[in-house]
Amino acid sequence: MTERPQTAVVTGGAGFIGSHLCDGLLARGCLVVALDNLITGDEANLSHLAGEPRFRFMRQDVSEPFEVEGSVAYVLHFASPASPDDFPRYPIEILTAGSAGTRNALELARIKDARFLLASTSEVYGDPLVHPQAEEYYGNVNPVGARACYDEAKRFAEALTMAYRRVHGVDTKIARIFNTYGPRMRLDDGRVVPNFIAQALAGKDVTVYGDGSHTRSFCYVSDLVDGLLRLLDSAETGPINLGNGDEMPVLELARLIVSLTDSGSRLRFVPAPEGDPKIRRPDLTKARQQLGYEPKVSSHDGLAWTIEWFRQRLAE
Repeated sequence: MTERPQTAVVTGGAGFIGSHLCDGLLARGCLVVALDNLITGDEANLSHLAGEPRFRFMRQDVSEPFEVEGSVAYVLHFASPASPDDFPRYPIEILTAGSAGTRNALELARIKDARFLLASTSEVYGDPLVHPQAEEYYGNVNPVGARACYDEAKRFAEALTMAYRRVHGVDTKIARIFNTYGPRMRLDDGRVVPNFIAQALAGKDVTVYGDGSHTRSFCYVSDLVDGLLRLLDSAETGPINLGNGDEMPVLELARLIVSLTDSGSRLRFVPAPEGDPKIRRPDLTKARQQLGYEPKVSSHDGLAWTIEWFRQRLAE
């Protein structure tokens, strides 16, 4: 007798990472239900799945109560605006997605006896005083700063996830996601990779915050999805860092993107925004030991593929 495919519910499924996660779950044979209210997600990210019988999209704000019919094996909570440009636009929506949205997603997992995976973030470490950042580090977060809506929403979501695990016995996982890039990022996303690519392709000045010495560790989206699915399948509960351990000054990133786009853009230095972390690199020891996780895509290849995707979108 053939086993019935398991159903996975992905909140934020029309977003950048969420849509790639839907692809990964479908590739492993799941039925996938994607929920998104589309304030920052885009149905175009799912357009290639229009004829897929194992996929269903529901326009739904997960901060409001919702139901999913039938059995559910997995609930993966990725619903939240995540770009620094979103923080001043949607601070209340971000906080609500992290609180009420997480509660509703956890309730679905509890009712359906499903495994729950929370998309948390490296932003829980704030502007870190420990480098690289290991999961045991509690962070250096300003709870009333310009970025607090996102940082604190994710910190609360982690606490609520652990409360549901302890009180209700929900099978939970927490992934702390570091800077991720790739196709399907918004052209006006506001994060550094799409900013630099869009500026370079347009021949505009590439705007670098501060002197460009602040660092990030950039992970191509396929490597992140691999880590998320490994965590979903594992006995590990987390929190667990997922990303790429190769740290790069933002100035180096800007120069690499200008080179890969064959652009005549010049670099222009502008003041850094309030609270912008100066360093960011994951300690991946736990992910390597517990999940066998190892990013494979180099910055050169990942950026080249992302630039080509942006080039096509701009041409359209």
